Amino acid sequence: MLKATVALIAALLALAPPAAQAAGRCGDHLWCDTNLSPDARAALLLDQLTEDEKISLLAGDDYIGVAGGDGTHTGTSDGVPRLGLPTVYFTDGPVGVRSGQATPMPVPMGLAASFDRKLARLHGKTIATEAIAKGNDVVYAPTVNILRTPLWGRAFETFGEDPYLSGRIGVAWIRAAQSTGVIGNVKHYAANNQEGAGPQADESRPGQPVGPPSTEGSRFTVDVVVDERTMREIYLPAFEAAVKDANVGTVMCSYPRVNGTYACENPFLLKRVLREDWGFNGFVLADYGAAHVAGPSLNNGLDFDPFGAIFHAYEPPQVRAALATGQADFERVNEHVRAILRTLFAYGFFDREAFVYDDEQIDKRKHVRAARRIEEGAITLLRNREKTLPLKRRKLDSIALIGRNADEFTTGGGSANVRPFMFQSPREAIEKRAGDGVEVRFDDGSDAERAAEVARTSDVAIVFAADYQTEFIDRRCISLQCPPWNGDQDALIETVAGANERIVVVLETGGPVLTPWRGDVAAILEAWYPGAGGGPALARVLFGDVDPGGRLPATFPKTEDHYPYAGDPEAYPGVAERVEYKEGVLVGYRWFDAQGHKPAYPFGFGLSYTKFRYGPLRVRRRGSDGAVVSFTVRNVGRRRGVEVPQLYLGLPSPGEGVEQPPAQLKDFRKLKLRPGKRKRVRFRIDARDLSYWNVDADGWRIAPGCYEIMIGRSSRRIVRTAEESFRGGRCG
Repeated sequence: MLKATVALIAALLALAPPAAQAAGRCGDHLWCDTNLSPDARAALLLDQLTEDEKISLLAGDDYIGVAGGDGTHTGTSDGVPRLGLPTVYFTDGPVGVRSGQATPMPVPMGLAASFDRKLARLHGKTIATEAIAKGNDVVYAPTVNILRTPLWGRAFETFGEDPYLSGRIGVAWIRAAQSTGVIGNVKHYAANNQEGAGPQADESRPGQPVGPPSTEGSRFTVDVVVDERTMREIYLPAFEAAVKDANVGTVMCSYPRVNGTYACENPFLLKRVLREDWGFNGFVLADYGAAHVAGPSLNNGLDFDPFGAIFHAYEPPQVRAALATGQADFERVNEHVRAILRTLFAYGFFDREAFVYDDEQIDKRKHVRAARRIEEGAITLLRNREKTLPLKRRKLDSIALIGRNADEFTTGGGSANVRPFMFQSPREAIEKRAGDGVEVRFDDGSDAERAAEVARTSDVAIVFAADYQTEFIDRRCISLQCPPWNGDQDALIETVAGANERIVVVLETGGPVLTPWRGDVAAILEAWYPGAGGGPALARVLFGDVDPGGRLPATFPKTEDHYPYAGDPEAYPGVAERVEYKEGVLVGYRWFDAQGHKPAYPFGFGLSYTKFRYGPLRVRRRGSDGAVVSFTVRNVGRRRGVEVPQLYLGLPSPGEGVEQPPAQLKDFRKLKLRPGKRKRVRFRIDARDLSYWNVDADGWRIAPGCYEIMIGRSSRRIVRTAEESFRGGRCG
């Protein structure tokens, strides 16, 4: 079949007008004709490769780039010099390029908190630009796995607990990144929602190359047991959006087994869903160490193993052994190499000059400004008693800054740990913004009583508190007492709060934390891991130069006991390397709503320095399975501010045993309004928004019934509601 296709293409070329040659590095080979489709070009090049060359392209050729050193790449594929097939370079990238120094952006959890597609595009384009400047062709990002537990060591790399929010932020990120010429890589497909637990969590700290490995429910060995409806509605939609809406070039398969089969050799995930249902035309690559056995990997959809040809499934001897023993045939090798080549042709890899590693190409100050702008949109105001914030410089003589994180760069560990080119600490930025005449005092918080005394003699005290998350190990708890080497920051906050009524807590965390002291402090800002522009962004929000733009992408609980896995090791971290997703589709705020648990701060929550008023809700039907929802939002305060109206739907149950969440996010808008100004907001509801996954029908279906339409300022603060019937259902 392949030779017949190639022969046909060659015959057509003989009759065609002169070839349109690429401006890049492809050369004058037949496959360099840019009039041909990516599939045709890939077929021509594939036909010229020897069997050994094809097998060599299944695996990467670098074993040390994962360390992130200067001048290195996370991975490489050396190509075939004989035919002018160039080397392909890969880099880590959810927070920034991990190769020497780079510009750390606000972590993805913070980006998700922005609820802002424009900022997602800026985030993706900035990282992609640096990836190119460091000579990379593929960037391993974004991470769109759903936050099932805030204990997860990579929570900070995610876009939170909601599949719609994760999908929309991910799509915007990918489109912007790929517009630069780099190829995106959505990860980790799929059900990769924990690193694993164990006492090693207390030893995990910054500066380690990787976190200490887990011993219970390890991502490398755990078997995730999850039903198909939950997969389709919660854990897969963000990947589906990346493929269908963003045309992502590559997908990274994950470590765990999913319903008994490793993700990188799972035919349901890689062939049925990804290729058949979604029509994915890029290539699938394995997470580092996630590929296992050549035969099943070849047969079930893994195209490329980047972590070196001597370690894993696509080590050439292992591939040849699988072919020789009939575990797979050579057409599978052709299939995977064709997918790789087709992707490289489709995304312009051959038709441009090579990207050259040169840090001097990077406009470092511009990128720090981008990081600052995104962080301003991510900082989330959780509490503001008696308008403590914004600070008024003319009314201040002294400010106490407490906690070592006020004077440090704070971020997570593992493959998303990025070392900054430049960084201005919050302490430096606040001192600069406060200016002459305001004394800024600093205490590292190591002695709570001493810190309290500094706070007692200051007009306002700002306490910085941080958690630490890292790849390879989950957190032991989500209080600010974990890990113990970081100090009991909860006790520090409580002690300082007893010394001064004007206490502002700035949280620099990778995800939800407990806030048992929230009623004792005047204000709380969640800054996430804020990136290279975090210091100036915090100063500008604290002093009111900009409105805090963030809203929570994940629920902040009152207690860890409110999570569905609490007290049930089968649900987390797993028993005998088997974890059961017993909560089904009730993940995150869906669970809290269904169980009636009142969170400390709900999904979608965030305060502004001004006030907004919502007008009446209008619902206009659009076809049989759609509607347009519209309303106005007006700034009724005295200053410019940010509001994020959110659309939630309550779907009827289609039958006994099919539980529906009380509310599901289906859209959102980011508004910036001057005092007195208003904006008309329109949300479109389509058939997919109204659908659930019907396991018996093996597809998306709309249940007849009454649908509740809710406009909220968070998942728990619904300000306008309406009801609408679909498919013959009735309301009232």
